[in-house]
This record gives sequence, C-alpha cells and structure tokens, in this order.
Amino acid sequence: MRKPKAGLPSRQQILDFISTSDTPAGKREIARAFGLTAQEKIGLKALLKDMTDEGLIDSAPGRAFHKMGGLPKVTVLRIVDADDHGAIWATPERWEAEVAAPRIRVRERRRGDLGVGMRVLARTEELGGGWIAHPMKVLAPAAEQIIGVLRGEGDRLWLQGVEKKERREFPVSDAGGAQPGDLVLAERAGRPPRITAKVIERLGDPFAPRSFSLIAIHKHDIPNVFDQDTLDEAQRVAAQPLGEGREDLTHLPIVAIDPADARDHDDAIWATPDDDPGNPGGYRALVAIADVSFYVRPGGAIDREARRRGNSVYFPDRVVPMLPEVLSADVCSLKQGQDRAALVCHLQVSKAGALKTWRFSRAVVRIAQNIAYEDAQAAIDADSPLPLETAVDGRAPAGDSATILAALKDLWECWSLLAAARDKREPLALDLPERQVALDEKGRLLSVAPRDRLDAHRLVEDFMIAANVAAAKALEAKKAPVMYRVHEPPAREKLVALKEYLATFDVPFALGQVIKPATFNHIIDRVGDADFRPQVMEQILRSQTQAYYAPANHGHFGLSLGSYGHFTSPIRRYADLLVHRSLTSAYGLGAGGLNGDEDFERLGETISKLERRAMEAERETIDRYVAAFLAERVGEVVDARITGIQNFGFFATVEGVGGDGLMPISDLGQEYFRYDEAGQRLVGETSGDEYTLGMRLKLRLADANPVSGALRFELEEGKGARPSRRDGAGSKAPRVLKRRGRPGNIRHKGGRR
Repeated sequence: MRKPKAGLPSRQQILDFISTSDTPAGKREIARAFGLTAQEKIGLKALLKDMTDEGLIDSAPGRAFHKMGGLPKVTVLRIVDADDHGAIWATPERWEAEVAAPRIRVRERRRGDLGVGMRVLARTEELGGGWIAHPMKVLAPAAEQIIGVLRGEGDRLWLQGVEKKERREFPVSDAGGAQPGDLVLAERAGRPPRITAKVIERLGDPFAPRSFSLIAIHKHDIPNVFDQDTLDEAQRVAAQPLGEGREDLTHLPIVAIDPADARDHDDAIWATPDDDPGNPGGYRALVAIADVSFYVRPGGAIDREARRRGNSVYFPDRVVPMLPEVLSADVCSLKQGQDRAALVCHLQVSKAGALKTWRFSRAVVRIAQNIAYEDAQAAIDADSPLPLETAVDGRAPAGDSATILAALKDLWECWSLLAAARDKREPLALDLPERQVALDEKGRLLSVAPRDRLDAHRLVEDFMIAANVAAAKALEAKKAPVMYRVHEPPAREKLVALKEYLATFDVPFALGQVIKPATFNHIIDRVGDADFRPQVMEQILRSQTQAYYAPANHGHFGLSLGSYGHFTSPIRRYADLLVHRSLTSAYGLGAGGLNGDEDFERLGETISKLERRAMEAERETIDRYVAAFLAERVGEVVDARITGIQNFGFFATVEGVGGDGLMPISDLGQEYFRYDEAGQRLVGETSGDEYTLGMRLKLRLADANPVSGALRFELEEGKGARPSRRDGAGSKAPRVLKRRGRPGNIRHKGGRR
C-alpha cells in the first residue's frame, strides 16, 4: 500500500472534509481545501484510489467522492413512500454498498409536488443520525429503461420494445448474456441519433404463460416482492388469537359469494326477515368483512408496504397482493368452516329498500360455504340445494345444503328490496362486457370471452354498496375521518363532445338540463337495441370523470349517492383499511384504529394514483392475452367493430373477444379520406364511402403481437375494398384533406366503483 507524502491530508482528514462539505467533493475540491501543490495532487490521486480500494470512500457520478455507505452530496433519488405525517421518503436510485440503502427524508418545496415513484435530483445532508434531501429538480420518469425482445440480425442484436407505440428498434451494446428471442429489461444509453440498449436483466421467454403479467409488473414498477421484515411481521400477527370481546356470529349461515377463481375472500353476507314490528316487510342483513385492521397496525412494516402498494393487482395468471399471502390468502380470507375475525356491518333494510339503521361490531364468523357466482345463481334458478363436495383447503362447508339454500333465498328476497331502491334512485346503468381470460393449470391460455353478468353479481354488488354507504354515514355521525370514494359529475367540455357525437346518430341531447345519471340512462333507452348501442354506452363512459379517493365529500355521481366510502375490501384496497381503522377508533371497537396523525388528503392522492397504475397494468395484460389468443387466427377474416377514428386510420375490436387493432388509412385504397372529427368518421373524397364509429364489418387479421398486445387489420378483400355506405350516419364531413398514412362498466365486486 502506498504511503501518503508529506503535506497530503490523512485519510481521516479527507473523510471529515467529504462529510462536512456543503458541495460535492471531488479531487479538485479536496486539493483546493488543503492547498496542495501540483506534485501533491499526483499523490492525492493515488491516495484517493487507495481509499476507494480499501472501501473507505466511493466515487459518485460526476467524479465526486462520498463515504462508503454514505450518500453523494448531490444524487438521484426515487420517492418510495409518503407517511401519515405528510413526510416524503426516498432511497438512492443507485446504491452499490454492502450495507442497506438509507431511507431519506425529503423536504418538499411545496406540499404535493412529489409522489411515490417520482425521481428527483437532490442535495443530501446527514443530520442527527439520519439523512435529509433537498430536491433541486424533478427528473423525467425512468424512460431510459425499456422492456423488449431481442432480435438477431447477422452478428448484431436489436431490441424491440413491448410498447404498442414504440416503433423503433435499438441496437444492443451489451446483451448481458441474453439471447435472441429473450424478453429483457434494458437501459437506454447514448444521445440521439445514436441510442443503444444495455441489457440489465433477462426476464425469460416472452411467450411463456406468466410473461404477459411480468411485463406489466416491470413496466409499471409494481412492487411484487415483500421484504423479510414485512414477511416476519406477517407471520407474527397471523399467529395471534382472534381477540376477546368479539360478537359471536358463528351460528349464522353466512356465505361468501365470489368468482370461481377468487384468490381471496374478504366479504360475506347473510339476511333474514326482520321481526321488528317497526319494520314490517323489512329485513335484517349482515355484511361481514375481513378484520384486516386487527392484524395490520399503523406504522408497522406491513402497513408501510401496504400503503406503498395501495392495492392488490389482479392478472389472469397471478395476483400481486397488497398484503403478504399468509394474511391475504389465509388468515384474513373468509374461508368456509374456519373461525375468522370480521368487522361486521349490521343493517336494517325497510320494505322500500332504504337503510333504516346500521351498526358495526367486531365479531367471529364461520362461513357456511364459499360459493361461486355461477353456482349460487344455478341454485336459485333451479330451487335446488348446492352440492357440498367442494372443500376449501380440505374443509367441507360448515352448513348443510338445505340451510345454505334457505340462506340464499333470504339473500335474494332482501336483495329484491335493495334493487328496488337502486332502481328508484337511477344510478348510471352502463352494462359493458368484461373480458374473461381462462387459463389451464399450467397457466396456458384456453379462451377469451365476455364474462356473464348474473343476478348473483348484482346481488353481491348491492349488498356491498349498502355497507359502503353505512360506513360513510356512520363515520359522518361521529365526525370521524372518512376516505370517500368520489365520483364527480361530467365536465361541460365532455358533455359538449358527447352531444356532438350523439348528433351523428340523430340522438338529441340538451346541455341546458340538470345532468343526472338518469339523463344518460334515458339516452341508452332511446337508442334501444340499435347496432350502435355499445358505442353509445362506451362514449357515455368516456364522458364521465374518473373516480378517486379523498377526505372531502363530493358525492358519487355514478351511483347517485350523497355519501359513499369503500369498506368492503380491506385485503386488497388501502382505502378500505383506513375506513376500518376510522370505524374502530370512532366506535371504540378495540385496537387497530387510527393513530391520529394520518394525512387523509395526501393518502387519497397517493392511493388514487396507485389504483390508476393497477388498472392500466391489468388492462394491458388482458390485451396481451387477447393478442396471444388471436395469434393463431392471423390471416383469417374476423367480425370486427370500429371503436375509434383518427386521421391516420381507425381502430377496431374483434367481436366477442376484444383487443383493439389499427387499420391504417394508407391501406384503405387509392383515394384520399377526409377525417370528420366531430362525426367520428373517415369519408372517401371521391366515393363518399364512410368508416364510422360503431360500424360492424369484416376485416382480415394481419398481425397479432402478444408481447405488445397490438393487433393490425387489413380489409377483407385486400387494398381498395370498401364497405357499403351506412344509412343515417350523420351530416356530411367537412372538406379537410388528410394525407394517407400520416401518423398523426362500472362494477364493484372485483372492480372499482
């Protein structure tokens, strides 16, 4: 090891200077601070290399130094959490020390500027044994990372991104051992026009059964691995007894009705005719919800991770849970024949379907049977007992078949009251189909088809809505914090666009009226069974605002309700867990309530963003499965419907399957097509032939890319083929010439009302 020359600072002096310097400390700054000569600077360079080799210091980007295990004075951080006190926390984007990366408190310039997942360039300082970061600028999202598939061409490799909109391929500068055909995570490097890709992780076979959801997980940076502290805490709390003082409801035949492929069961229901003389013809009902707040306490490792995730994310082949599986799929899941901790909403429903009274209690429940929607519907339709051979985790149902059938009948009778009240308030009635992806036991794709919408679905949905309303009103009565599910009325500009769209179908829509959900229902009724009915419902859906979470109540327009919270899914939604905690605190139901320092406004903003992330990831994954399903039909002519019109072509979806694909305007023939934006159509300048929103036609499937989820169509009869002109398509298109080829349902159970 080299010895430092006379006049050079000691190792400790250098470490002290690096630690106390207000600016990044590189070789030049160290030399200036100690007044080194030109000859001594040569010795300093050797000394700094020795210190780096010895693990005393590390080199930061830009050639500055910092203590090994410490932070550079200026570095890139990624926001990872926002706690109940309003504090923002981050971790270094680059961390190569053997010790764990520090958790850094970020001081915002303005409240609300920073959110989870954002990247910032920040100045850091060590203060009181911890780290503080002062943001200098917000950086662009980590667009330098790209997920794609490697393609070989001679002795070169190219990376094709999985994004539908990504048209370019990037030359690969470092494959990292990956081979052509591999799905990889890569970093972009260089500057235009010379941008290359460096592979940082091989993800596997892009066409393997589980790769489609893996692409979404990586693309959207969805946390899918729990750290050991969270797993250890989950094991500890899962082993605790259910707690004393719980109401014993194990004698009631409470049932959980869920999808056949449900991964968790966080709600169950029961009803019986009310014997209260003050409620003739009414019912008593229970909505039992997994008591997650009993297990997940504020400030713990599980709580921090649940808040970071915001919600569970559901893919056809897997679920990325909000809570560790020992809780989400076991101890908190309401499984038949097993005693479970529940937070129960007790409802008194009038003959008119109104909620007369409600109360909440912590209870012990024993689910009589876990029933699939289809099985519950079949039992009611056939008036026949359910088969009892099905067991959950080896346990048979807790009730006999006759008792369970009677319980289902009572639920249906009580639901008829709730349904009548729902019809009276006229919520938004958009019954848009949901795609169901069926996989075999190995995760291979079997089919893609619309999911049936049964009365059993509507029944469970209406019981959940009733409990959510009761939870919000119960908290309002105590002036306790509420995390509302807010859905505001449509904005005027959206209504103007809807009016113009409906005019193309000769459907009137007056803007001067008071807009209610019933207003849109009347439009749907007016359309009747016309071919364009689905398109009208889709356009009405697009005119709506996006629902979000907030502590300020602005009502739920779509449900036509004045107060609405989310209470019924705490296993998979952090918003519901907050409502559980608030109820526990407000009504003195024991441990696991709020700690009093939660910032509901900030939390609402965070979990709303995380919900949108999950929805996008789920939708993209379904698109990839649909493309995989259709890949075997490339070259075939399919029944399609136009779902979008742009100046560069139109988008169409395969009837009964879904999945949007592009039909480029350059492939519509030799003539020019004019784009009528208001009428949402393309009009042939010479022939007058039209392609209009909602038109049904036959198209040839030219390409289906499962990796990107993109489809591409051609005309059935080749280039130049044209559809017949649709009668009553609307007014003539404006004469605006566009160059050819220029690029230019609300549900609850398993959904997000």
